[in-house]
Amino acid sequence: MRIVCVGGGPAGLYFAICAKRRNPDHEITVLERDPAGATHGWGVAYWEPLIDNMFHNDPVCALAVQDAAALWQEHRLAVGTRTAYLPGHGYGIQRSVLLDVFARRATELGVRLHYRQGIVDEAELRALCAENDLVVAADGGRSQVRRLAGTDVFGTRLEEGLNPYIWLGTDQRFTDFRFAFQRTPHGWIWFHAYPSASDVGTCVFECAPTTWTGLGLDRLDDAAGRELLETIFADQLAGHRLLGGGEGDRGTSRPAHWQRFTHVSNRSWRHDNIVLIGDAAHTTHFTFGSGTALAMMDAVMLARFLRRHDGDLPAALTAFDTAGRKALGRVQAHARRGSDWFERIDDLFDNELASPQDSIDGPDPVTVAAALSSRHGGGIQPLRRRVLRSNQVPAVRRVRREASTGGRWLRERRRARELTRAG
Repeated sequence: MRIVCVGGGPAGLYFAICAKRRNPDHEITVLERDPAGATHGWGVAYWEPLIDNMFHNDPVCALAVQDAAALWQEHRLAVGTRTAYLPGHGYGIQRSVLLDVFARRATELGVRLHYRQGIVDEAELRALCAENDLVVAADGGRSQVRRLAGTDVFGTRLEEGLNPYIWLGTDQRFTDFRFAFQRTPHGWIWFHAYPSASDVGTCVFECAPTTWTGLGLDRLDDAAGRELLETIFADQLAGHRLLGGGEGDRGTSRPAHWQRFTHVSNRSWRHDNIVLIGDAAHTTHFTFGSGTALAMMDAVMLARFLRRHDGDLPAALTAFDTAGRKALGRVQAHARRGSDWFERIDDLFDNELASPQDSIDGPDPVTVAAALSSRHGGGIQPLRRRVLRSNQVPAVRRVRREASTGGRWLRERRRARELTRAG
């Protein structure tokens, strides 16, 4: 089969890897509009289920990703100067490094990569559809393929979120996944952060529109905006710099800027011989933390259905469309509840989660952690609160970290066996 992927992000590259692994006879080309090595954003976070799936699909690629990733242990949630801890662990990796791993692996498998090459008009898209058996649109939430295919071909719905956010790097090396909330004279502002390399972390800052304009972040230039954020979060950043991207900074060649999240959904993920995957098909809010993982799961699922229905492309695309939208429905709904929760932060912190015993910093961080973990307001179950309280005891935290370390060791042994079997 002759396949072209439009978009050289995680979805497009990983689909090319999975499809080529399942059928080396596929002729696969990836078209990416940007130069090689160019990307947006800093790190991406992922958890054990994704790496398990990667080892199942391509152990060589999975091992390369794990070797480049940074481990974090525990969730740390700060409200002002007070802190709460939650159990758990995960990984972060620089987006540019992840794409480089995927690009090298795809090339090894015989995939052709063409950079600085996108599609600009309907005639080009029609030509791609005529010249290839399958066109995979993996070109992001503002997909050019999806737009050029026709206004209502996929039943696309785009909704812009309320809160401005910015995706930055930092030279601080986090060892945990961190949430930090800070009260300002203009409202609450917060970030979540995690390590994405041995010496680089990723920070995503967010606030309500009124806080954004009240602080002047809508008017400050990039450098001045970062300086203001460094001042507001001086304790959490411990004197470290925020990095915005562009020339001279690590991890991205595109300068960071404030934006609003776009919720993308589609009535169908396929039309004729075009199929949508990743953000072109669906988006999940960044606070859900699974956008890249879900894009890669699309890639795996599409490659699997192409193999299962070998020789019957319409059946493969129909099966992928049905299964994919069914699987993503609940995930998108949960992620949407999460984004709605963050858009209510000021009211939650000043009213629903507040109590007379709170300090001027804001609500009790354990109460916030309980609400955040379920994306609910003040109606938190007493049992959940007690469990989280127990995790604030240093001895309990230590035991849970040791148990997590043991679990990772067992997984690594199993993955090593899979790598050995793969040769």
